[in-house]
Amino acid sequence: MAADAGNNSDLNFTAELFRAADKLRGNLEPSEYKHVALGLIFLKYISDAFEGQHTKLKADEYADAEDPEEYLAENVFWVPKEARWSHLQANAKRPEIGKLVDEAMEAIENAPSNASLKGVLPKNYARPTLNKTMLGELIDLFSNIGMHDSADTAKDLLGRVYEYFLSGFAGSEGKRGGEFFTPRSVVRTLVEMLEPYTGRVYDPCCGSGGMFVQSEKFIEEHGGRRDAIAIYGQEINHTTWRLAKMNLAVQGIDADIRWNNEGSFHRDEFADLKADFVLANPPFNISDWGGERLIDDVRWKHGTPPKGNANFGWLQHILHHLAPRGTAGVVLANGSMSSQQSGEGGIRKAMVEADVIDCMVALPGQLFFSTQIPACLWILARNKSANGHRDRRGEILFIDGRKLGFMVDRVRKEFSSEDIGKIAGVYHCWRAKPGTREANGWAEYADDAGFCKSATLAEVREQGHVLTPGRYVGAADIGDDGVSFAEKFEGLREQLQFQFAEGQSLEEQIQSVLGLVRDDA
Repeated sequence: MAADAGNNSDLNFTAELFRAADKLRGNLEPSEYKHVALGLIFLKYISDAFEGQHTKLKADEYADAEDPEEYLAENVFWVPKEARWSHLQANAKRPEIGKLVDEAMEAIENAPSNASLKGVLPKNYARPTLNKTMLGELIDLFSNIGMHDSADTAKDLLGRVYEYFLSGFAGSEGKRGGEFFTPRSVVRTLVEMLEPYTGRVYDPCCGSGGMFVQSEKFIEEHGGRRDAIAIYGQEINHTTWRLAKMNLAVQGIDADIRWNNEGSFHRDEFADLKADFVLANPPFNISDWGGERLIDDVRWKHGTPPKGNANFGWLQHILHHLAPRGTAGVVLANGSMSSQQSGEGGIRKAMVEADVIDCMVALPGQLFFSTQIPACLWILARNKSANGHRDRRGEILFIDGRKLGFMVDRVRKEFSSEDIGKIAGVYHCWRAKPGTREANGWAEYADDAGFCKSATLAEVREQGHVLTPGRYVGAADIGDDGVSFAEKFEGLREQLQFQFAEGQSLEEQIQSVLGLVRDDA
């Protein structure tokens, strides 16, 4: 069951693995089973990474393969003997396997060199309600991941498996799943637009860490260095924070991810941070965010957000954390583009006039696990002429992506790589200076009716500072099909006459049937 080389085979492998694991779930709720499966995948990952390093050290006559410091130096977690996957696999059929898994998690957390994992790993596998036969079968299933691959290939595959399982569980949980997972195609769109190659990357509501994972993948795909970015995140939900810590560890990403139960508004863990990039998908339209306790907060440069909706609190919190040349991508509900209630229109107007809005993207509906309503992307910039870009001060790019995407199942849509490229590509064309444009193969920017429009602040003022792209991009031109109006009209007239005759015939049949019914009565 080892994966073949190549991304497509890896994707097929992970999809099959998820289906097989989901069959073992039985009557266990996805929200509960998620932690069972993801905890085991994490355990398999760090055990495989440890065994790979252990083999290298044993081959080095000057190294001590049983010294935890040797692993710390290579950013590999120390795994005690009782926590190694081979030990669990050998005992998978025993009735006390749940207790052994819990002890393995405890042993890993308690190792002095693994301080960053303290309080992170799930440790309730011994509970009576968890079917131990299912647990043993799950261990056997995961034992095949990367079994015939090199240590590095196996680690990469386990990272993809963890991410795929996160997505799969988010789909199974529906609305609740959206609380911890932002759809991959939405994250990729933001990352491709912002291009976070170097500097500090921040997410004030980081969920399970998907924004960071895609940022690192983007860097790798474009030949950059992972250590060129520093990652900072905060999460209010402790269970989700644990998922994020495990997710980033499985991906081999070093990050400062913090948790407190008050959240970024009320206990900002990175109060002094000025980030080069902010990527965030805040919870939409939160009404109980405690805004009444933050009336005169220093972050509200453009107006105090209403107590009943946190959307403009998030936008201003993010702006507050942007470096002088920083850019941000924020996912918000569509209402944020046009709402006037409780002073939101005034805050949006102030942000437009301060020229901190770079681009607005309307997304199609059905992209998210948590809601079927369409959302939008706010791209914010402290300085629209910074970082070698064309001077776009006094302009906002509007992109209408509502017609993009394809249905992956009956209820959810995704962007294809071409859709993401179309949105990110037009944004980069719009921002690029002539010299950098040719170097990157980008075309000269031009408005595209029905899709994109570069509007001046004067045009936005005419629209009452409403930022809905549909107001600006207009309608796409309908191509000439070569058929004259007279011909089209005649065809429509004939079709209408046929439908009238068909309707009359049906009416006579109905009358006849009704007459028969009356006669029988």
